[in-house]
Amino acid sequence: MTFDAVIIGGSFAGLSAALMLARARREVLVIDGGLPRNRFAAHSHGVLGLDGIAGSELLRRAKVQLLDYPTVRWLSDTVDSASRTADGFAVHTTGGETWAARKLLLATGIRDELPALPGLAERWGHSVLHCPYCHGYEIGGGAIGLLGGHPMSSTMAGLLAEWGQVTLFAHGMTLDEEDAARLQRRGVTVERTQVVGLDGEAPQLSAAVLADGRRIDLRALFVTARQHMGSPLVEQLGCALDESPVGVLVRVDAQKQTTVPGVYAAGDATVVGNITLANAEGVRAGISLHHALVAEDSAVIP
Repeated sequence: MTFDAVIIGGSFAGLSAALMLARARREVLVIDGGLPRNRFAAHSHGVLGLDGIAGSELLRRAKVQLLDYPTVRWLSDTVDSASRTADGFAVHTTGGETWAARKLLLATGIRDELPALPGLAERWGHSVLHCPYCHGYEIGGGAIGLLGGHPMSSTMAGLLAEWGQVTLFAHGMTLDEEDAARLQRRGVTVERTQVVGLDGEAPQLSAAVLADGRRIDLRALFVTARQHMGSPLVEQLGCALDESPVGVLVRVDAQKQTTVPGVYAAGDATVVGNITLANAEGVRAGISLHHALVAEDSAVIP
């Protein structure tokens, strides 16, 4: 059997795309390895009508609803490789199966490379965070930190002042006079001594430990994780990548098609976003992919 589309990745973007195709009565296979990026967070916030519900629960509900459509099949597996064929693409899984598809949609997400700081990884998604719109309100104000050293750190520190009293840990970065003045106006404290560890009963955070032995009390620490592609398939298929302030992103056009004809991409691999944006990206990709299928089906064959 040849599916109209194989969607690799069954998180928010992949499920949203699959739903659009299912509602067009297209044959869809979703292959998912079961490791969504937001699995470290206990709750998801900022999702209209679903605020505060765990991301895992949102995905569970979405999957149940999606599989009510008779043209959708779900496979819990990991894709090892994908290649072009005369009729589309062949997808090969770790489980040893091969699936044929007219089109591919990569919703494979990204992998976060966390700063190498003792105590950070075990607090990721709980008291060490990356998105103030997702988690800032729940901190409830008070002392929060930002681990600097990133080109956007100064801008982020000023933004975070909306959610608490901010300490920007320079972490080796330098600030020009304009940045320093702007941060002062926002009430941001700049700490130039290196952070060497985090303290508190994990996954909670009580303080940042500095190289000179001081402790800076904190309720939460924000970091900017370096992003890498969540799957080697993107580069294996030859999709072009673009640099962003946080890492590489898949280059897509307005229809969410990559630089490789027939291969679409959506979600965190294409945009710096959140659940809502990933859903929207998936919807756009699913609709665009369907339009391409219809165009092929209605083309005049000489």
